[in-house]
Amino acid sequence: MAALAKLYAGRVSHIRHSPFQHKFDYRIWMLSVDLDALDALDAGSRLFAHNRFGLVSIADRDHGFRDGRSLRAYFEDALAGAGLQEFGHKITFVTMPRLLGYAFNPISFYYGYDAQGRLGAILHQVKNTFGDQVGYVMPVHATDQIRQAAPKRMHVSPFFDMQGGYRFALTPPADKLTVSILYGTPEQKRMTATMSLRARPWSDPSLLRLLLQMPLTPLKVIFAIHWQALKLFLRGAKFNAVPDAIHEAVIVGERP
Repeated sequence: MAALAKLYAGRVSHIRHSPFQHKFDYRIWMLSVDLDALDALDAGSRLFAHNRFGLVSIADRDHGFRDGRSLRAYFEDALAGAGLQEFGHKITFVTMPRLLGYAFNPISFYYGYDAQGRLGAILHQVKNTFGDQVGYVMPVHATDQIRQAAPKRMHVSPFFDMQGGYRFALTPPADKLTVSILYGTPEQKRMTATMSLRARPWSDPSLLRLLLQMPLTPLKVIFAIHWQALKLFLRGAKFNAVPDAIHEAVIVGERP
């Protein structure tokens, strides 16, 4: 069962570079699981559930198409749109699961492998606090240090407008998982977000220890986002209303 999933724990940090520097960080844990093994993981655990209520759970309707269709179908559809169909043989999904039925995931990752086990595509599933979601699907050209880029298409923070794009630097999910996201325009670096996590073996006792060490993580994340937003507002950061623009559900990224 342990081979089907891993637990990752570590820290996330944000540095806003403009209009003034503002830093914050918080602890986080995530679940990494083979999408084809979700039901097996459910059957073998007393703490984890798939598409039903549990202490910790993953609900397909929280992700992907967001209508209950499978996450595999969503990723395969995204791969087809990007011409990367061969990398849907195995899919590793990394996300912050529901806790007692509550879910909030600023970002989740789908790692796609071909029949030879080669990582060839990643989909970054980004959510904002307004209920919107966008997926950025991109090819992987080198697996030691993966570098990808995509234009910004979804309103994320009310203290940034819609200008600019993202540059991603990340590692595959192994003993460590690191992600760095630089947001800005060619003229201005605006925000850097980094995530540094270390793997722990999957088991009910390991999951329980993690929950005791970092209780109520999804609630803490949503609280931290709004608390830091209040601090920015009080410091005079310009507030941008949520735009009415409609974006694609999945954006095909580009090579940086």
